[in-house]
Amino acid sequence: MRGETGQASHDESALADAVEGYVLARTHIEEAHREAEDLCARMPWLTAAQAEDITRHYVRQRVDITRRMLLATTERAAGLRREYDDRYAVLRRDLLRRHAACASAVLACAGAISTLACLLTR
Repeated sequence: MRGETGQASHDESALADAVEGYVLARTHIEEAHREAEDLCARMPWLTAAQAEDITRHYVRQRVDITRRMLLATTERAAGLRREYDDRYAVLRRDLLRRHAACASAVLACAGAISTLACLLTR
């Protein structure tokens, strides 16, 4: 039962992420259209067909630039994540090694004290 709940939660999260991505993409495209229309409005000599052509090219270029930026950001984030995971594994291994060494030293001292106590009581 618990696995099903976790799977449902994961599916809902993935769906929410997809919807959020879609909404952000649509918002970005609408913003690019507004910018292109503002640009064309500053050039009153353009015909309607020319303005549509410029708008289409501007939106396509803007979306391509944004896509490249997002891909570069996700690649960098993945690289940083790998570096973080590698460093965390090294630190964790070192900490475990140090704890094992300290535990061994404590046990050795306890054994030595116990042996000394036994020898002194004889």
